[in-house]
Amino acid sequence: MKLKLKAVSPKIGRELPWPQRATTGSAGMDLSACIEEDIILSPRQLVRIPTGIAIALPGPEYVALVYARSGLGIKHGIALSNGVGVIDSDYRGEIQVGLTNLSDKPYTIHPGDRIAQLVVTPVVLPQLEWVEELDDTERGTGGFGSTGQ
Repeated sequence: MKLKLKAVSPKIGRELPWPQRATTGSAGMDLSACIEEDIILSPRQLVRIPTGIAIALPGPEYVALVYARSGLGIKHGIALSNGVGVIDSDYRGEIQVGLTNLSDKPYTIHPGDRIAQLVVTPVVLPQLEWVEELDDTERGTGGFGSTGQ
């Protein structure tokens, strides 16, 4: 599978790297902040950070998912404002990352900082079947915490 990437900012490939995996075993490609100056993210603030790139997935059987970088979350309380970003196969605009600061301290995002990671994965496109009843299972309708701690 080939993923087409387009620079929507002249900084990409010059001042900022193209998305890349940190190691050969990395599932995600790092996305960098394509911004002109530092952004101070106050506690509980929401911001949208451009990445300077757009992508073209080969078809609806693939999706690109934007995930948080674990180091930002664990060390600084910086998380994605929407949990996980979903880039549909027909979207061709710039990838932007919604971030929020869950800590009590301001956090500074510098131009070029790695702010998220992009993972491309297959999508199962099910044929929907409407039914009156679902088959029984041992768990049944037991929800949150129903299988133990």
